[in-house]
Amino acid sequence: MANNFVRSLALVSILALVPAVTGAFAAPDSDTVREFDEFMTVFQRIRSDYVEQVDDKKLIRGAIDGMLASLDPHSSYMDERGYQALMTTTDGEYGGLGLNVTMEDGAVKVIAPTEDSPGAKAGIKAGDFITHLNGHLIFGGTLDEAVDQMRGPAGTTIKLTIVRPGRDKPFDVSITRAIIQLPAVKWEVKDGVGIINVNSFSRDTTDEALAAIASVERSLGHPPLGYIVDLRSNPGGLLDQAVGLSDVFLDHGEVVSQRGRQKSDIERYYAQPGDAARGLPVIVLVDSGTASAAEIVAAALQDHHRAIVMGERTFGKGSVQNLIVLPGQTAIRLTTARYYTPSGRSVQEGGITPDIEVPQLSDPDYKDRPRFRESDLRRHLINEIAVANDVLQDDGKPDPRFAATADQLKAKGIEDFQLHYALQAIARLGRSAAAAPARRTGTR
Repeated sequence: MANNFVRSLALVSILALVPAVTGAFAAPDSDTVREFDEFMTVFQRIRSDYVEQVDDKKLIRGAIDGMLASLDPHSSYMDERGYQALMTTTDGEYGGLGLNVTMEDGAVKVIAPTEDSPGAKAGIKAGDFITHLNGHLIFGGTLDEAVDQMRGPAGTTIKLTIVRPGRDKPFDVSITRAIIQLPAVKWEVKDGVGIINVNSFSRDTTDEALAAIASVERSLGHPPLGYIVDLRSNPGGLLDQAVGLSDVFLDHGEVVSQRGRQKSDIERYYAQPGDAARGLPVIVLVDSGTASAAEIVAAALQDHHRAIVMGERTFGKGSVQNLIVLPGQTAIRLTTARYYTPSGRSVQEGGITPDIEVPQLSDPDYKDRPRFRESDLRRHLINEIAVANDVLQDDGKPDPRFAATADQLKAKGIEDFQLHYALQAIARLGRSAAAAPARRTGTR
């Protein structure tokens, strides 16, 4: 595929210089030819007149980068360095700070810190802007350059200057780099409930989730009251692993569909028979950092009424990117489709609205800290569904369930209110499910 893509680009470039062509490859229209002529004129003028000699390779790669950057926030060009960084992240281990970042108007913006990473422990939050690294302004550079500077040998320290919406002044944070190991799944048992914490959708996510369920049951010696699938601050990843994780809890039905430019460009993915959780209650925790593949899972379990989705409205990334590897270990990440939930909803822009909205009361800044979502990105794809997903509105009335302050919760030993609330809900659901067969037996 890569070679075909490059040959196609070469042919198009040639067509810009040759007025007429023959054969099956259709010539572009006259307007396109004029645009290519303009491109070649600019290219030649830079080569001949720029104040310093510029490498042709640099110019061409800059043109490709600009072409993709003009599309949507998730289509991009990766040089050798960027491609290798992506492969390292997908493989699951690297040295750095553990921050998922994007570029917005020339500034580096944090999407979400990786759980238990140096960045998360230093208090970096979603929506923070990183303006300086070790006192050097990074505004206006590329995302790859910023990421390269933030990564480095474990044990070394870097100073970040942070601009946080809601704060009057920037502030500095010194963070010591560490080996960022990205276990796709972690598990624990609390109050008889299995907690499956999914941090990313890398190659082994589905297998690790199945192993986590087996470990939960083995540690208890019996099935748990239910499961909490924690997808908070999960930026997504591989589509096949999103389908696989959904299939862990589903035994039939469509998981997700993706639709490309043409009406015929539709692919559907289905669950296979067998529910690894054997019908036990499931709650999925989400927040504004839950994106892409994580939203696929939340939506699939919500649409099939297999789980209660709890937390905050999700990020809203409902597009599919294909990685097209080019010669020389470079690549382009190209948006090729939108994905849709089993009920036909588009997640794009609107995200997934939880069944039960639960604020993170244990975060003292939760009311004032802006949420950063897909709809905040420039050039984001528009939701094509006529009626977008409903967004819960605050009617201004106090909810007695969520009246506690962060200090009050901390005094009670509650460090994570959303998880605490989910544990209580699973306990109620689990007891009800356990009692149901006994009641039926009693009525016979």
